[in-house]
Amino acid sequence: MRIDLFDFELPEERIALRPVTPREAARLLVVRPDEDNPFEDRHVGDLPAFLRPGDALVFNDTRVIPAQLEGIRHREGAGGQQVSATLHMRIAGDRWKAFARPGKRIKVGDRIAFGHGGNVCLLGSLDATVEEKGEGGEVTLRFDLSGPSLDEAIAGVGHIPLPPYIASKRDDDEADRRDYQTIYAREEGAVAAPTAGLHFTPDLFEKIDADGIERHFVTLHVGAGTFLPVKADDTDDHVMHQEIGYVSKQTADALNAVRARGGRIICVGTTSLRLLESAAQDDGTIAPWSGATGIFITPGYRFRTADVLMTNFHLPKSTLFMLVSAFAGLKTMRAAYAHAIETGYRFYSYGDASLLFRKRP
Repeated sequence: MRIDLFDFELPEERIALRPVTPREAARLLVVRPDEDNPFEDRHVGDLPAFLRPGDALVFNDTRVIPAQLEGIRHREGAGGQQVSATLHMRIAGDRWKAFARPGKRIKVGDRIAFGHGGNVCLLGSLDATVEEKGEGGEVTLRFDLSGPSLDEAIAGVGHIPLPPYIASKRDDDEADRRDYQTIYAREEGAVAAPTAGLHFTPDLFEKIDADGIERHFVTLHVGAGTFLPVKADDTDDHVMHQEIGYVSKQTADALNAVRARGGRIICVGTTSLRLLESAAQDDGTIAPWSGATGIFITPGYRFRTADVLMTNFHLPKSTLFMLVSAFAGLKTMRAAYAHAIETGYRFYSYGDASLLFRKRP
């Protein structure tokens, strides 16, 4: 499909730079594509009203790490140069794939001393060697530390990698370490938050539990590739970056039981949905699964798992807007986004949410 089919105009003032407080006070656009009046304006705190006993919510419990690193590149016969690197996928105990800037000036064999920005030394240093160089500024970094020691060093010198549309307008601060993290984050490894989950609070969980709604967790370590623009003119020519994740046998069995008794599966976030679809068998059964997924969902895709999707509002021409268009229908989602823009919904990671019911075939 043509990429421009997924384009729309978004006023700058619709981009949220901070979350609302409390989190469940965010607005919620309910979208039922098969009804005559498909849109309903509510709030996230109203979510239990749209769920039934026996339904199951599926959350991504990945935890965002401070994966934005600043450093100085050193090369034999050349002076130091300031560089930035955003880690996006761990491939070994001492190796990460990263997007580096300025990517064109970095070469294989370069040494980078992270924890230094310009003439400022942060809380320590972390050294790495550029082991491989890919396209679009992607590099493989081999750090001098490994395992938990590397994790500790990254936590000490790194910044929370705010999305570009926020980072271009303000610096990250201590509040982001709290705000850009779900309350149930557990498995460290993401460099971007599963943002639909940012709306949940202990009070909202109590209401959901009291209504007999199950909660289950999967893990997909969201990578910085989620923010990369689609540069191709057609979806057939776009290659997704891979992300690491897993679905446990316990979770797979529980979700299969939900479906067998007639309950619905509600994915909280596109990451949860993409992971379940990666783990799904042809008959819709969810199997235990682990590995890297680069699943790319566009209109025409046959969903096998989720009945409902809760997600934030996404960028124009992004793979995530393509995914929601596949789930609820492109015509419906273009109309839904037009409604959201006209009525003042807040967009992107710190913005409002939508609750999408899957369009019938």
